[in-house]
Amino acid sequence: MKRWGHMARTFTKLGKEITIAVKMGGPDVTGNPRLRALIAEARTEQMPKENIERAIKKATESKQGDFKEIIYEGYGPFGIAYLVEAATDNNTRTVANVRSYFTKCGGSLGTSGSVSFMFDRKCTFTIKEKEGMDLEELELEMIDFGVEELFEQTEEDKEGNEYKVIVIYGEYSAYGQIQKYIEENGYELVSGGFEQIPNVELKEVTPEQRSTLEKLTGLLEDDEDVTNVYSTMKPE
Repeated sequence: MKRWGHMARTFTKLGKEITIAVKMGGPDVTGNPRLRALIAEARTEQMPKENIERAIKKATESKQGDFKEIIYEGYGPFGIAYLVEAATDNNTRTVANVRSYFTKCGGSLGTSGSVSFMFDRKCTFTIKEKEGMDLEELELEMIDFGVEELFEQTEEDKEGNEYKVIVIYGEYSAYGQIQKYIEENGYELVSGGFEQIPNVELKEVTPEQRSTLEKLTGLLEDDEDVTNVYSTMKPE
């Protein structure tokens, strides 16, 4: 059941991001690199083709709600900063929900700019590893395209089979040129998007504090309007 819950949240999130990508860059994947990356990610996640087509159609129908990307900032308990990304067609509803989660867990929703300075927005890509790849050589080559870091990681598919991927981080503004390099050099794109990376020292918390903070994170992530949740809590 947990797996199905994860899939439902993933499909909802990807559907909204595809809708926004189409609204911003049009439905033609040739001229919309963000849409191409999201469709690649949707296929990796085994999102049904009809879900993808529905999200694209939603963006092209003017009668549909106009989803906008919004960032909420706040503090959870124990001084942990939170950055919450959402895609919503009703900001009044979403901000009320987000505020209620913070309040319920002993935190508070802040004003714009109250915690965003603690995070740097980066673009990130995941590509399938090619046989015989030289990571150092690839990194040296991609530095000219705005890449700041890349590393190898082991992933697992839905059947439990392991495979190697390369995770790439770069400057926010370098998204298009990094994706162009990946595509032109024949790498298989698994996903592409943006992340908020903390630029401050992450805070240590006790197991009891972590439990409360994870409750807040869970409430936020389970909201259908929320796409990503970031915090300054140090991972276990």
